[in-house]
Amino acid sequence: MATPPRPSDLTANAHERVYRALRQQVMHGELAPGHALTLRGIGRQFGVSMTPAREAVRRLVAEGAFTLSTSGRVSTPELSPERIEELAAIRALLEPEMAARALPRAHFALIERLTLINSLNADAVARSDAIAYVRTNLEFHRTLYLRAQTPAMLAMCETVWLQLGPTMRAVYQRLRRNEPPHHHRIILAALKAGDEPGLRLAVRTDVTQGLRHLAG
Repeated sequence: MATPPRPSDLTANAHERVYRALRQQVMHGELAPGHALTLRGIGRQFGVSMTPAREAVRRLVAEGAFTLSTSGRVSTPELSPERIEELAAIRALLEPEMAARALPRAHFALIERLTLINSLNADAVARSDAIAYVRTNLEFHRTLYLRAQTPAMLAMCETVWLQLGPTMRAVYQRLRRNEPPHHHRIILAALKAGDEPGLRLAVRTDVTQGLRHLAG
């Protein structure tokens, strides 16, 4: 006869579920900058008690996904231009390096997968779907960087994406793009050609040009 789960295990599972769902919402720009949340509201949304909601929020505050005021108000970050420039500098350092390390493992199937993701990104642009645009844009980069097999770098990069998610969504809506990122095509061409300098430059330019709009 199976042993029933302990209450502490159920709380831990609930906390992890809430944490992962909220983390994805923030990273993909589903929540606008400055969006306020309450523990009670999070609990209702996910059907959990205050304890797992509080633990999930505590983790996300530590990662920079949420800010917590002295009054206890929880909200998504509203980034200053200086903060955006700092995060852009981190991306410009980390992402070209991960792309270069992925290049020797960039087999045909990976390039095909990236091409498909880029087409989904183009569809999101055509539909003016800001959330799908942010999600597929990050998926394009993450799929490439996974091949680098540098989990510490990727974890650092995802923390930066997490802090930028709400602002990326807001800026996309303001700019109203009508075509997918041009440099994704250059990245794909560099991967096919095995061109490491070209790949590094394309990734760095893709990251810095996009974030220049955020700081503007």
